Amino acid sequence: MLGSLGNTIWTICYFVVLSGLSLYGLHRYVIVYLFLKNRDRPPQPLTTFEKLPRITVQLPIFNELYVVERLLKSVAALEYPRELLQVQVLDDSTDETTEIAAKQVAELKAAGLDIELIHRTDRTGFKAGAMEAGMASCTGEFVLILDADFVPAPDMLRKTVHFFTDPKVGMIQTRWGHLNRTYSVLTRVQAMFLDGHLLLEQTARSRAGRFFNFNGTAGLWRRSCIADAGGWQHDTLTEDLDLSYRAQLNGWRFIFLPDLVTPAELPVDMNGFKSQQHRWTKGSIQTCMKLLPAVWRADLPLLIKLESTAHLTANYAYLLLFFLCILMHPATGDSGAFTWHSLLLNIPIYLSASLPAAIFYVVALRELHPTTWKKEVVLLPMVLALGIGLAINNARAVIEAMLGHQSEFTRTPKYGIQSKTQSWKKARYIPLKSVVPFIELLFAIYFSYLLGSAVAHEQWLNAMFLALFLVGFAYVALCSLAQWMPNLRFPGRDTGAPLAA
Repeated sequence: MLGSLGNTIWTICYFVVLSGLSLYGLHRYVIVYLFLKNRDRPPQPLTTFEKLPRITVQLPIFNELYVVERLLKSVAALEYPRELLQVQVLDDSTDETTEIAAKQVAELKAAGLDIELIHRTDRTGFKAGAMEAGMASCTGEFVLILDADFVPAPDMLRKTVHFFTDPKVGMIQTRWGHLNRTYSVLTRVQAMFLDGHLLLEQTARSRAGRFFNFNGTAGLWRRSCIADAGGWQHDTLTEDLDLSYRAQLNGWRFIFLPDLVTPAELPVDMNGFKSQQHRWTKGSIQTCMKLLPAVWRADLPLLIKLESTAHLTANYAYLLLFFLCILMHPATGDSGAFTWHSLLLNIPIYLSASLPAAIFYVVALRELHPTTWKKEVVLLPMVLALGIGLAINNARAVIEAMLGHQSEFTRTPKYGIQSKTQSWKKARYIPLKSVVPFIELLFAIYFSYLLGSAVAHEQWLNAMFLALFLVGFAYVALCSLAQWMPNLRFPGRDTGAPLAA
């Protein structure tokens, strides 16, 4: 009796989790459809400015000694009339980044650039607080925001500013590129992750008239749009997503330019990547809890409300994925080679969860790399495996957001890495240790047992699926732990030595 009840409860839970993951998987088909339908409809400016407007460039930085000089030099190279350009270095640093920035600012100011260093002695509001503080002395009608690791093209402003001739346009987002895409397997897989989002999702939502978000950097805002939407707020870790939805709820229109690329540096270390993913995941759920009710109260078309719901709740999929991991053992139990579990449970996972993700990334690859995409597609299993391996890290972020747990804005470490000959392992800013990699390692061991059991019972469909879980958790855990091993052996070794070239 109890056994039968337990099986019933498990079956219900499994199907609830599977159904949730399947819905998010099927939503990828919607994005691919909207992208393909609208990819040949690039936006065009209404007209051009007869007299160019004044633009402020805001550079929020915090402890960026490896990249701040590169950032300032690239901003100084922007092709825009100097009398119409203001640059604000919004510096919250607590190390020698401030000294490096101050020296560069003095040189650029002497060369005729209107540039100022605004150094705060506290990090109230973190990045959002720094940008809000900069608005007090902002003189531009439009604001370009660049994170420390971005390198804008010289003609970036001239290719974007004329879209603001439409008074309803509040923000223009360029697509991120990747300075160090080929540095390692991790950076190549990250690039595939981001390209899927930055090309397919942003293009599809932008051109289909759905809400989409400023990506936090490499985009321009109409200053009056920021003010109208309530300004930068710091009650979430994704101030960009938060402001984007508030602005669009007020009727502002956003434009995404997929063909205008602003390159940046991908995290080269697993713990830095996980820290970034944790912040993005937690912040998106915080924003969801804050603004999704307002979306449904607003006088908006149903399709926009549904797409916004899928967008804002997307990271709940990591919580569902975590539960799926827990529930996996009964699904791959010690039954025969062909079972109803394999037919009714695992095949739907492939068709409605894994397959849409695979198609999603293949479409992005073919669009961006039409002649070389077949060479990149071999990494697709690693993309899927890494997404699985992030389940614990990101599920934790979801739970923290749901419980209202507040945490600092932990910025992603950047080391100025652009070449395979450079090393980051003796650099500063290594993320702090946590217990999460040990839990991930336990999950890897758990899935190695399940995989062995599936092979022993000739459950090959199960085995292929379980292999992704094993590889994902093992890769994430071992990369995280390996990064800390030098610290364990030499606790005081790091004094911030320059990166090896």
